[in-house]
Parts: sequence; C-alpha cells; structure tokens
Amino acid sequence: QVQLVESGGGWVQPGGSLRLSCTASEIDFDKFFMGWWRQAPGQQRDMVAQILSGTTTNYANSVKGRFTISRDNAKRTIFLQMNSLKPEDSAVYYCRVRRKDSGTIYWGQGIQVIVSS
Repeated sequence: QVQLVESGGGWVQPGGSLRLSCTASEIDFDKFFMGWWRQAPGQQRDMVAQILSGTTTNYANSVKGRFTISRDNAKRTIFLQMNSLKPEDSAVYYCRVRRKDSGTIYWGQGIQVIVSS
C-alpha cells in the first residue's frame, strides 16, 4: 500500500494563493503518474493537474495559467501552487498516484480548500 500525506490547505480570500504538498512513502516516481484531483460537494472528482516523467505536465482548462504542479524527487513530494484563487476552486483536493504498469490508483485522505470573502 502506498501512503500519501497531504498538507497546505485552508481558507483564503479570492485572488489569494495556497500551496499544497503531498509526500509519498515507498514509492518510485519513475513508476507512477502523479497529480492532484478535486471534488466539491455533490460533484464528481475531476483531475486538476498531473506531472509525468521529467517535466511534462497536464492541467485542467479551468486552472491553466493559475496553478502549477511540481515535484521534488529526493523528498518524494509533489506540490500544487495555486494562485489567483476563485470561489469555484473551493473543494476537497486529493493527491493521486497511478502505477504505469498495472493502473492501480492510490489516493490521499483529501485536504479542504475554501476560497471565499
């Protein structure tokens, strides 16, 4: 079992910034796709950002230009820098990793992000 520990969530006013982090135990970054997903109450869980081998990244259209995903291989940690936050960004954010070979998915516990005045 892969364990994912998330931190960095909280409350922020519209236009503010937050940075989420996710630290993985017993994981080889080369064997996994890694990313962030989010889910608001009553809605489906959607992909926000993914980072692949090297520096290749994918973003949801709704966050392009505002969010940046990155990783620190030595610390086995991925980050999500969120700038210019909007109320519609409010959700529970989940760190997600997926094995490239089997497709097995592992989720973090989820961390709350609230954007409001």
